Amino acid sequence: MTSVLPSSEIHPRLAESALGELLHPERLLWTPTQLAGLTRTVALEFGDSIGEFLHFDTDQRWWARLALTDGIELWVLTWLDGQHTAPHDHGGAAGSFTVLRGELDEEYRYPGGPVRQRRHATGDGIGFGAGRAHQVTGAAAGGSASIHAYSPPLVPTREYSSLADVPAEIPPLPGILR
Repeated sequence: MTSVLPSSEIHPRLAESALGELLHPERLLWTPTQLAGLTRTVALEFGDSIGEFLHFDTDQRWWARLALTDGIELWVLTWLDGQHTAPHDHGGAAGSFTVLRGELDEEYRYPGGPVRQRRHATGDGIGFGAGRAHQVTGAAAGGSASIHAYSPPLVPTREYSSLADVPAEIPPLPGILR
């Protein structure tokens, strides 16, 4: 009997690590709680290895994909003080991030709700559902790094001129088949 396993890709610098054991390639949809657990575990267990290849760029934020399966994408991002995203949602995907080092400021909004602010320090993490829009900014003089996960994977983000422009409902965008 032949079986086909779901496909997965892992960053070459982590290919020999135990990261693959955390990815559950058979899981096609992750909850915000599962995503938060994953980013927290990756930051704790693989933070030193990931720290060896971080790059900080004064012109723009830097990022590298750490893993991709049919159900999840996992990234590391770096932020110099003041570098930020545009206000955006994740197109209907659930997400999570955990601060690997430094601090991140986040402004966020759920449809119909107020804009809120939060500072995330090293080790802090959050999982969020598909209806959340946010803007994230690096807030540490020595730079920050964070681990991010999204499910379903490869769903494009949708940008806004401000979080006040987030509609009453955030419709899902189609994913990208790989």
